[in-house]
Amino acid sequence: MTFPTNLGALIDRGADPQALALIGLDSQFNETRYTFGALEALADAVARSLRAQYEPGERVAVLAANSAQYIATMLGIMRAGLVAVPVNFKFPPALIADVIADSGARLVFSDAPRAPHAPQALPLVVFDPASLPDGPALPPGSVTFSAFIAAHVAHDTPFEPHPPAQGEAALILYTSGSTGRPKGVVLSHQSHLWVVQTRLATQALADERILIAAPLFHMNALALVFLALAARATTVLLPQFDARHYIRAINTYRCTWLTAVPPMIAMMLQERELLKQTDLSSVRFVRMGSAPVSPALLAQTHALLPNAKVINAYGTTEGGPVVFGPHPQGLPAPAMSVGYAHPLVDIRLVNEQGWSPYEGELQLRSAGLMSGYHNRPDLPPPITADGYYRTGDVFRRDEQGFYTFVGRRDDMFVSGGENIFPGEIEKMLERHPAIEQACVVPVVDDIKGTKPVAFVVIKPDAALEEAQVKAFALEHAPAYQHPRHVWFVAALPLASTNKIDRGRLKAEAAQRLAALAPTPSDPGSTPGRQP
Repeated sequence: MTFPTNLGALIDRGADPQALALIGLDSQFNETRYTFGALEALADAVARSLRAQYEPGERVAVLAANSAQYIATMLGIMRAGLVAVPVNFKFPPALIADVIADSGARLVFSDAPRAPHAPQALPLVVFDPASLPDGPALPPGSVTFSAFIAAHVAHDTPFEPHPPAQGEAALILYTSGSTGRPKGVVLSHQSHLWVVQTRLATQALADERILIAAPLFHMNALALVFLALAARATTVLLPQFDARHYIRAINTYRCTWLTAVPPMIAMMLQERELLKQTDLSSVRFVRMGSAPVSPALLAQTHALLPNAKVINAYGTTEGGPVVFGPHPQGLPAPAMSVGYAHPLVDIRLVNEQGWSPYEGELQLRSAGLMSGYHNRPDLPPPITADGYYRTGDVFRRDEQGFYTFVGRRDDMFVSGGENIFPGEIEKMLERHPAIEQACVVPVVDDIKGTKPVAFVVIKPDAALEEAQVKAFALEHAPAYQHPRHVWFVAALPLASTNKIDRGRLKAEAAQRLAALAPTPSDPGSTPGRQP
């Protein structure tokens, strides 16, 4: 394929238009199939409709669950030279409004369930399921997707994509906002065309059937859709992650390539009865990303998908998904490693003493970096004077050059003078044969400043007590890392990107401890304290 200059033009117009591009599933598991030609025609119609009303550089928001129309809209926005802004529909309504206002969007595309959260002051295009007779009424002043593109569907010649200038924005992706106001990450056409080209050079995907259930407002899923379109692979697309539908889709469509966040796999593993009835032997690759995977979950993934190669991947919205790769001498990567530095990416570790060969915050420099944060002059520059992006993620590098994730610098807390990375404790706890998942968060302590506590999900039919968890931690880790309280829960809460919601668990831990504290009316009581 001749590579385009516009990120929205990834579909090869010279290839077979009848090849199957996409199997789109709805929430009831009903399918709609799209050829590359049909998806291309939809994207062109969106581009023509937009260019008839808007100028290049203007922003267009997309507020919806995954669908074929979502993908066609994203491609059409970028082809027209406008900037696509996929919005996290799991944000609360006020935050959705804030993100869309911050982006400066002139128009919103939405699906019916999310349409009421779109700003009333902006024009609204509602994806077609809203126009079905038994569907909800359209918001006043909105139009259906079909009506929006109707005048531009049938054309004898393809739409000519807008030629972007160097560094011109294609996308603004907003971070999850878990540590404050969401930041709009500006990504250029060139940066993510480089990502697609670089990944295609090492990943032959044309014969794969790729399952995507992660949200398209997140880099994990969106970058893979771009890659699949350029590679001419067939994508099976779920509107949202549902463990039962995910398992069913693998079996029904013989999916070969999965991309997942570790909690998604953990939720699959809980569907034991369904898994007994399902054939998952088609899966050949699993790309685990967006959050660290534990040794226990990795082992369970191998047992669940014995024919699959599990790729422990790493990437960020700001730095892209091309960071690590295989060792140049073919050495096998350690189980928990994310790989060796990619040859086209400059990497360094930085700690309080400066550059370090062994441990520190990962900083990276490549052609896939973001252009900056949109409309945020209040933030310190995320990129150093010599062009490295500060990831905020702490890594260790071994003597063979393999990198292993330690934890988020923002997640680290100090307990009695000791630096604690929750991920290290979680990995240790999940080695216990009765523990399915663990999440460690800090709570305030009068003596130590903060101390670790843990929320634990135990395996079905397993029995475990708090004292046993503490004893296991004291046996397998330094004493300062052992959780001072352990609470057993049925499942860990997930944030909007299917990662564990640490903020929610921190708040819950504080509430649980407050409930345990003695009241002033208890005569002679003194606050209990654990070491």
